[in-house]
Amino acid sequence: MSKLRIVVHLTNATVSAHELMLHSHLSSSHSIFPKRISLFSSQPLWVSSSRRLSVLSVMDNSKSNPAKEMPAGFDATMLEEYASTSKLLQEFTDIPTIDKAWTFKSDDEDGSHAMFSISQPNTLANKRKKSILSSHILQKNSNSITFQWAPFPIEVTGVSAMVPSPSGTKLLIIRNPEDGSPTHFEIWGPSDVKDDFVVAQSVHGSVYTDGWFEGISWNSDETAVAYVAEEPNPPKPTFNNFGFKTEGTTEKECCSWKGQGDWAEDWGETYFGKRRPTLFVIDINSGEIRAVEGVGNTLSVGQVVWAPSTEGQQYLVFVGWLSSDRKLGMKYCYNRPCFLYAVEAPSFKSKDSLTRNSAEDLLIVNLTLGISSAFFPRFSPDGKCLIFLSAKSSVDSGAHSATDSLHKIDWPSDGKLGSNLKVVDVVPVVMCPEDGCFPGLYGAKFLSDPWLSDGHTIILSSVWCSVQAILSVNISSGRVSRISPNSSNFSWDVLALDGDNIIAICSSVIDVPQIKYGSLINKTPTDAQWNWLEVFGPITKCYENVKSLMSSPQISTLKIPVRNSPENLTGGASKPFEAIFVSSKSKMPNGQEPMIVILHGGPHSVSLSSFSKSLAFLSSLGYSLLIVNYRGSLGFGEEALQSLPGNVGSQDVNDVLTAIDYVIDKGLADPSKIAVLGGSHGGFLTTHLIGQAPDRFVAAAARNPVCNLALMVGTSDIPDWCFFEAYGSEGKALFTESPSSEHLAFFHSKSPISHISKVKTPTLFLLGAKDLRVPVSNGLQYARALKEKGVETKVIVFPEDVHGIERPQSDFESFLNIGVWFKKYCR
Repeated sequence: MSKLRIVVHLTNATVSAHELMLHSHLSSSHSIFPKRISLFSSQPLWVSSSRRLSVLSVMDNSKSNPAKEMPAGFDATMLEEYASTSKLLQEFTDIPTIDKAWTFKSDDEDGSHAMFSISQPNTLANKRKKSILSSHILQKNSNSITFQWAPFPIEVTGVSAMVPSPSGTKLLIIRNPEDGSPTHFEIWGPSDVKDDFVVAQSVHGSVYTDGWFEGISWNSDETAVAYVAEEPNPPKPTFNNFGFKTEGTTEKECCSWKGQGDWAEDWGETYFGKRRPTLFVIDINSGEIRAVEGVGNTLSVGQVVWAPSTEGQQYLVFVGWLSSDRKLGMKYCYNRPCFLYAVEAPSFKSKDSLTRNSAEDLLIVNLTLGISSAFFPRFSPDGKCLIFLSAKSSVDSGAHSATDSLHKIDWPSDGKLGSNLKVVDVVPVVMCPEDGCFPGLYGAKFLSDPWLSDGHTIILSSVWCSVQAILSVNISSGRVSRISPNSSNFSWDVLALDGDNIIAICSSVIDVPQIKYGSLINKTPTDAQWNWLEVFGPITKCYENVKSLMSSPQISTLKIPVRNSPENLTGGASKPFEAIFVSSKSKMPNGQEPMIVILHGGPHSVSLSSFSKSLAFLSSLGYSLLIVNYRGSLGFGEEALQSLPGNVGSQDVNDVLTAIDYVIDKGLADPSKIAVLGGSHGGFLTTHLIGQAPDRFVAAAARNPVCNLALMVGTSDIPDWCFFEAYGSEGKALFTESPSSEHLAFFHSKSPISHISKVKTPTLFLLGAKDLRVPVSNGLQYARALKEKGVETKVIVFPEDVHGIERPQSDFESFLNIGVWFKKYCR
């Protein structure tokens, strides 16, 4: 009789280090909506430590054995397998990640300074260790670049955000509390801390530094900083031995306690317990803080920037989401309506300066009333133009992510704002791109200063089919140019601008990121040319063993024709989709190697060709990898993306099976040794595949999988997702918090659990107990059903993890068990 093993790790959360909360683009590959750029990140686990307790529950009638030195459920062979595999995984885990970069002017006319934020998982502390590494950049011409690196990086602890001032002469350090203590704002000069302002919880809670609500912006004269923080805790009822107290009390008063008060909705996954994001400004000379008036209590705000100062008026521009109604999950969900607003900034001068005449009585102005989505606002260097991205395709259709567009507003020179501002299209949504041509904007995000010196060209990164590319966009003409090298196997991401030069990173799935320096060598508006130089330095070095392991595999991008397509498909949905194929290092004599099929979540996300520690680790174990970007993925035009809603569980499943047959027909894989791995919607596909094609896979692993939509719709922070993906375009109108029995029956028919009677593939489940997106009950129900029918099943539940399973110990343990599980069945 097979056994269902549930392993729960309880981790001592008391650690001395604080986590540096900087946005990492490798963190959410397994989410139902990974960041729209789906990558499997890698961090550590299986460590024998007194700080951790492993509990093994065997759901059968076997007798429990007394605890011995060997971990429960292990024999000597398994112990050796875990030990050797974990040693290899640790080598990949230790490779540093480049998170951000900033550049600063230098006294040397031929040079500048750069500062890089790098990180590594610290598995023992279950945190990410953050460091800063500096370099002096010397460029004599477009063919010569030298980075003079500092001898060692400097670790930063307890830092939530670092934001240089526009001139680069000041650095704002924000330290958020982890225990309800005050927030610290530190102002650093070139050699010391100029000021340290302590902000009590009664003023506001933690500053948002999550990359979405986050907005930390210096004004032009560097005297004030606008930012987004949690609103103060609302008053709660107080009780004592005599019952409810009608009088106020202090926290220090004994013989009483605070009640819970009314429950308040939050923005779902990763925002659990976070209070409404609210706008504040701090005067860095005095430390005085003021909440921005006029915003009201019905908006959640983010991404604030200062508008140009005109005629003594100073406005703040920010993104606002209506928060008075039901809050649905925000993380990775671009289909939440949002607008750009302008509000007059508070003044720290005399009260007389606050007097407004009748024309200025309007405190807040909606700048983008005519468009359903607007975010990432940026002003041009001359202050005459405001640009922003829009996810109107997502909002209007209901897809959690879709093709973006770029827009601009001419900013009034007199500073007088009204509802008559015209939104101009710069880069529209691309419906069906021509082969090899620009497919549209996807997953794009602006630098704090994305402008070249001409004042009308911006630089950004965006998904282009299965790679990430660096683009230039002329805001005046709308011309989009791909300026990173046109290699189908490597992805490029811009880190910072150095004048009219670009600091970027370049990598493939199995090639560790390398820093590149791009120089504009031909400034012709219609034919700009860039020269890219490789930068050598300590950041991009990795262990020699890892280099040798990654020297054999080869990577290629496959164009896979659509099979058995209906006649009513749009042109974009009829075009071939892509898969990234990574050959095994083992090079079997017959050319047929064991293969792992990798499936991203979303479903409207994408697996990029950029470096992934986890996938490189699996490749090093001797597998080829087939990373499928089925139709519905980002980066291939809006028609292809919108072909999937209403067809989940069929079209996406058929695309994956078509991709598998494609590589088998080419002799690239052994059909008897294929495993499948996916997270979130990728887990939905994984469990669908082992049910619909039960003879195709020898092993499967699913991270927080969607197994039963009928169960998920009543427990998820995004029940609207279930309606849209199951029903298609009509799902947005059908959405209700009280689905009918007909709805539930339809959801069940679309779900993997409807095929469970056919499953026989040994399956590993990795589940986050605090997942709000796909609650743990979804995976547990499916795993128990497999156990009931005698299928070999293993479940590991991480008590403190959310949807992404990104905590260093959990991520490490997750991929260690995946590696061992697949080895067991793919030998």
